[in-house]
Amino acid sequence: MLSRRPRVRTTIGLTAVCLLVCAVAFAGAVTVLMPGGRERSVAATVPGASVTPSVPSASAPQSPTPTRAPSTPVAQTGTYQCTGFSGIDAKIPLPMLFKDTFAWGDDPPYQVGDGSGDIRWRSDPYAKPSWYMWLHSLRWLGQGITAAGKGNRQALTHVTAVIQDWVRDNPYSWKGDVGAWESTMHRTNVLICARQAVLSGLRVRRLPAQYAWLDQALLDHARFLQETWGGPSNHGTDESIALFGVGCTLNRPELKTLAVERLTEAITTAIDPQGSTNEQSIGYAMFNYQLWGRATTALQRCGANPSPTINERRRALAEWLALATTPTGQLPQVGDAIRQKPDVVRGTSLEYAASLGKHGTRPPRRTAVFDAGYVFGRTGWGETRPFTQESAYTIRFGPGRRYHGHEDRTSITYVSHGRDILIDPGHSGYQHDKWQAWTKSQSAHNVMTVPNGTPTGSETRLTGAAIAPTSEYYALADTPVEGVERTRDVLVLKDPDLIITLDRGKSGSEQRYETLWHLAADQKVTVQSPTTVVAAKPGDTVRTHLLQIPYQQELPADAVSVEQGRSDPVQGWYYPTIFDRLQAPVVKFNRTGANATVLSAIVPSNRGETVAFSTRTAGGMFFVDLTVGARKTTVRITENGRLSRIS
Repeated sequence: MLSRRPRVRTTIGLTAVCLLVCAVAFAGAVTVLMPGGRERSVAATVPGASVTPSVPSASAPQSPTPTRAPSTPVAQTGTYQCTGFSGIDAKIPLPMLFKDTFAWGDDPPYQVGDGSGDIRWRSDPYAKPSWYMWLHSLRWLGQGITAAGKGNRQALTHVTAVIQDWVRDNPYSWKGDVGAWESTMHRTNVLICARQAVLSGLRVRRLPAQYAWLDQALLDHARFLQETWGGPSNHGTDESIALFGVGCTLNRPELKTLAVERLTEAITTAIDPQGSTNEQSIGYAMFNYQLWGRATTALQRCGANPSPTINERRRALAEWLALATTPTGQLPQVGDAIRQKPDVVRGTSLEYAASLGKHGTRPPRRTAVFDAGYVFGRTGWGETRPFTQESAYTIRFGPGRRYHGHEDRTSITYVSHGRDILIDPGHSGYQHDKWQAWTKSQSAHNVMTVPNGTPTGSETRLTGAAIAPTSEYYALADTPVEGVERTRDVLVLKDPDLIITLDRGKSGSEQRYETLWHLAADQKVTVQSPTTVVAAKPGDTVRTHLLQIPYQQELPADAVSVEQGRSDPVQGWYYPTIFDRLQAPVVKFNRTGANATVLSAIVPSNRGETVAFSTRTAGGMFFVDLTVGARKTTVRITENGRLSRIS
């Protein structure tokens, strides 16, 4: 029986080898895709016909072609607008603020000062890096700064006292204090907001002499940002915007020029020509879309010209996000990502995807392969069935983990029948503990793992791909741990909607291999046999059959197991947000030996539909005949392990 754990407090952070590909044996077209957007269509009417994808050249057209959004320039005012406080201030109304009480996340409020603005800046009652960092960000003063800007003198006196206390107690350079360092870009914006509140609250045009320390603090923060740029990451972008803000506010052209130069440099790495970000996180991709929009607005408002590359890359990113959006209107939790919906960005394909097909223009394609290591695919955009009843999947490949990425290469997420089928367990925050280590690890993802091996962090290669009207095939290969070669062949079908994977591991010594399938927290799992596991939410009409189809190896006695809610070692959890950890079942298909072969089928169905399979061999090839209700299909596996749909 599934149980829900109480909320758990965590922290929030800043934070192509060509290959012969067998064509399908039915009339139609197969599109062969390889990273780089290179594609070509070939006739596929001859059983066993093969095509060899071309290695993409540097001049290959990018995929997908982004929808061009109308440009909406911002009026030039020569000012830098207060960026707000990101909701950090929401829990701290003026009475709490006047008592120097800070609150963040789901931890109880904590009094960090004596009520006069004299703050104990080393307070860390919950031993959480993010709590400490947000304290030093000063964003928690937001409601006071807003009130001060409207003429509330008590608020003005108190917030400026707190800010001045920070300046006195944290002299330049504060680099030795990681919380103060990490929050510099946020605090810089708060100082600008406070300066604007002084002017508007006192109804003056020039900063009064008694607040000269505020301008000096801004210059110190600008100096820090000049010397400690985070580069082409979201941190570095935020830093450059803040640096530009100081330059605009204090009329320092050299600061504005440096910030524009850094933004112009960073955009070429932060978002690639295909729209992928360097964050390795779908959630952070949405954040980057917003962030670079803010950068453009800030530059235009203060009279600087943003690089046209920013708008070009943001348009590509909007298309990328549209293709990633699931039929249920969510962004897949790939990398550090909580459960969230994408923004409705008018004039782009993301408007269509985020509105569940109600508004905007339908994206020009349903599948895409991105050089950065993403495959996004779906059965359609609601053309022949309701939008929310389409199926969609993600597959990861590419370089090793960095920034907000996980050890998720070869992993699959899958949405079908209006619900999550295969999930990524999510994002636990930035507390360096066993929970974060697990959420980032291979064992938290839908992959074949070698639990006793030493991870290599090596690249996963997409060695082949073929797209047909009712199926998509992908082949991946890597070395996930030292001494083990791993391949995964994936076949995604439409009508019936299902996924088949062939995982193979090869080593010179005996290993434990486990192919993991992470299911949603509301699923109750029943092991019917070594070949059949059924999962469903009690009372729901959707069932998920997880089939372990015997192939090349006999199933061992421990061929299947289920884990949920384990703490040592950690396994079987799901984070919808960084503050909530739920027990969630993971189905394991297990092997022990030097080599392993695991053939899986993930088959969602409606209640009452029979799901069954049978196997046969002919001409050295292996066939799986699958039945899902009234629908039947046959999958062929060649001697070298390639999968294709033949009926």
